[in-house]
Amino acid sequence: MRKKILAFVLAAAMAAACLSGCGGKEKEGEGAAKTEVVLNEVAHSIFYAPMYVAIEEGYFAEEGIDLTLVTGFGADKTMTAVLTGEADIGFMGSEASIYTYLEGAEDYVVNFAQLTQRAGNFLVARQPVDDFSWDMLKGTDVLGGRAGGMPQMVFEYILKKNGIDPKSDLSIDQSIDFGSTAAAFSGGQGDYTVEFEPHATLLEQKGDGYVVASLGEDSGYVPYTAFSARKSYMEENPEIIRSFTAALQKGMDYVRNHTPEEIAEAIQPQFEETDVETITTIVKRYYDQDSWKDNLIFEEDAFTLLQNILEEAGELEKRVPYEDLVNTAYAKEVE
Repeated sequence: MRKKILAFVLAAAMAAACLSGCGGKEKEGEGAAKTEVVLNEVAHSIFYAPMYVAIEEGYFAEEGIDLTLVTGFGADKTMTAVLTGEADIGFMGSEASIYTYLEGAEDYVVNFAQLTQRAGNFLVARQPVDDFSWDMLKGTDVLGGRAGGMPQMVFEYILKKNGIDPKSDLSIDQSIDFGSTAAAFSGGQGDYTVEFEPHATLLEQKGDGYVVASLGEDSGYVPYTAFSARKSYMEENPEIIRSFTAALQKGMDYVRNHTPEEIAEAIQPQFEETDVETITTIVKRYYDQDSWKDNLIFEEDAFTLLQNILEEAGELEKRVPYEDLVNTAYAKEVE
């Protein structure tokens, strides 16, 4: 996964080196002019509820931002969009920023706001399991994620915490594309599968699987996703970054002060294909496991843990400086 991200990102970045950033333009409309900002998200998931609350409740507009949301469908594509200037801000796992920094990108991306503090995926079994323990996975076949991606690395981190060797104690199928594992599981592949929402809940609704463990609960606090922008963009547009972060913080405050039912109602327009009852069920899962931070500050301890996970997974050749890849000034200002 790391090599794929690096090859794809750096090739596209060099090809688009002459492109300028797309942010900073003002759009005339009702009232004061708003600044256009393009945000590329790694995936469109209820897991990222505070961001969608900020969109649907008009917090970005309140902060003078006309936001365009684009789904990248993968950290490699999101990172490429940011580095080439197709997007002003990226939302993805911050391991991608470490990979590109180590490769020597001059105008590397800097993380300025952390959204989620736990993994957002769940272990799904074919039958309900009372008193699940991770050693039940020994000798089984599990549908997992791609090497070098946060879902797979956190899964392996949990296995190791529980004395299980990911390579010898079970078989992890990493050949299936992201988003297709649930269909493969329904089709009979694997004894267990690791799924994001809404796939975990949909498998339960169809009777094809049952959630038996939360990777978010069992991994502990992990800096799973963060917002980032090119170093040059942040230097040239500090007010945009501040306003963007302020809007996000309002979304975080809303989630902290409202019920899962109210959160589901707020973000339902982002997930029109999903009924509000299902959204509520999913939001409650994330709400109950304390998925979202109270603030957006990406702490150094969290960054150290991230590098520990990368190192254990064999994806980190050397440590990178926290102060180079994380800027907490804006998150602290709006806290």
